[in-house]
Amino acid sequence: MKTVSFAALAVVVGLWGCSSTPSSPDSSAANPAEPGKSSSSASTGAATKGGAQTGTAVPPMQAGGSPRPDLKRSVYYEYDKYDVKAEYRALLESHARWLKANPQARLTVEGNCDEQGSREYNLALGQRRAESVTKMLVLMGARPDQIEAVSFGEEKPRAGGHDDKSWSENRRSDFAQR
Repeated sequence: MKTVSFAALAVVVGLWGCSSTPSSPDSSAANPAEPGKSSSSASTGAATKGGAQTGTAVPPMQAGGSPRPDLKRSVYYEYDKYDVKAEYRALLESHARWLKANPQARLTVEGNCDEQGSREYNLALGQRRAESVTKMLVLMGARPDQIEAVSFGEEKPRAGGHDDKSWSENRRSDFAQR
């Protein structure tokens, strides 16, 4: 167990030390529920850099538990990958802080894939994506019983096209309050 915890901690520390150019399909937008539309940093109270939230004062949910429409609520992945990019660290930290501050809150991390690959493979990849986000949230201080990782595979596409742009929008993990 110590080896797994140390390895997970090493991954998180490695991600903090990495810097990369955002390459998400929505790198100019701050609202993942509607890719292609952007929102200003003034509406979130935090500065943005390439569409990734960089501020620390914005909770993922409003008081009373309702979702904030102005907060980025998805993590995007490269083709056939499930590792969380460094550009999503601030987003995950925000969700972890909110979960720590709201112990009664529950969050579902929904892993999604594009249509490439078999149905079974995509369900497994979606689960790995959801679990990688869940593990990072726990390492950042959220309790494991607050988070459920589920996979929808290719069943809940955000974009309906059959091209690279659509596929890149469908390779994601979404946050949903339960």
